[in-house]
Amino acid sequence: MNIVVEQPAASWYKSEMGLSEGDHVRIFVRLGGCGSVHPGLSLGITKETPRKVGLSHTVDGVTFYMEEDNLWYLDNKELRISFNEKFEEIMMKVQ
Repeated sequence: MNIVVEQPAASWYKSEMGLSEGDHVRIFVRLGGCGSVHPGLSLGITKETPRKVGLSHTVDGVTFYMEEDNLWYLDNKELRISFNEKFEEIMMKVQ
């Protein structure tokens, strides 16, 4: 189980969310949206101080993480966060 945040995605989040070195971005399970792993659930993000980190990946001084209680969503797979330049959007893929 792993989180990978590609460099272009991290740069996009830093710009869009006004993030600075040392900030933390929580990836969490939310009701609704169009997630492909569990019907009716998807992933959201928020700038937040960690409580019980289950997985994390630091890029450009920003730590992207999931809390322990949300790791069930990944089902022992990898979460890859990338940026699609053509459509100028973030892609979250569990594989």
